[in-house]
Amino acid sequence: MRKHLFILVLVLSLVTVSFSGATASNLRIGATPVPHAEILEAVAPLLAEQGITLEIIEFTDYVQPNLALQDGDLDANFFQHVPYLNSFNEGRGTTLVAVGGVHVEPLGIYSNRISSLDDLTTGAQVAIPNDVTNGGRALLLLQAAGLIEVDEAAGITPTVFDITVNSQNLRFHELEAAQLSRSLDDVAIAVINGNYALQAGFVPTEDSLFLEGAESPYVNVVAVKAGSEEDVRVLALVEAIRSDAIRTFIQESYPGSVVPVF
Repeated sequence: MRKHLFILVLVLSLVTVSFSGATASNLRIGATPVPHAEILEAVAPLLAEQGITLEIIEFTDYVQPNLALQDGDLDANFFQHVPYLNSFNEGRGTTLVAVGGVHVEPLGIYSNRISSLDDLTTGAQVAIPNDVTNGGRALLLLQAAGLIEVDEAAGITPTVFDITVNSQNLRFHELEAAQLSRSLDDVAIAVINGNYALQAGFVPTEDSLFLEGAESPYVNVVAVKAGSEEDVRVLALVEAIRSDAIRTFIQESYPGSVVPVF
């Protein structure tokens, strides 16, 4: 009798362990610290309610989180906009796809030296991102600010060689996006991505000299490797990150500096 009871308890234990393993799962996602990782921290409890543990891996650049996703070290990432994603796929041969748009981080012009673009002098040094998509985006922002003009034929990815009018003879320095905020003591102005501006302690709506509009096409997305779009964990993540609760979190945490698109 005791033997039979022991076997019954053992079987029930194995069933319980098996059931728990089937319902609980992890999802590893790469993100830059601000605001992406902070937003994901707010998403984590929503996924936990569904038995999904969100493991957030922070990166400080725009290259490694895509390589890690392609290599299978991550299940998803959240840090980039679609033009950058498409450019990365083309340049690196990766097969990453966007599965949900979340927010826009307006690109801004910042300075430690001047308080208005009217104070910019002839020959001033300007720092912009060195990747194709964000570099082009920066030049278009400088054009919108009235500082330069670029060739329309270049579309959304102009380079410094596409500048057609530069009446102030501005001198351009192309730096890795993560380094731009650190360059502000060495240049007159720098065009900085929203996440790195926030990370550097700026409030874009207050501290920028000129800010990209909320109608920007550069929506930050959750991305996965092609073939993982229907992963139930990914679907749950996209639903949670685009929920009313997270919209409110973004609006209250980054008023005007990070703009939800859902």
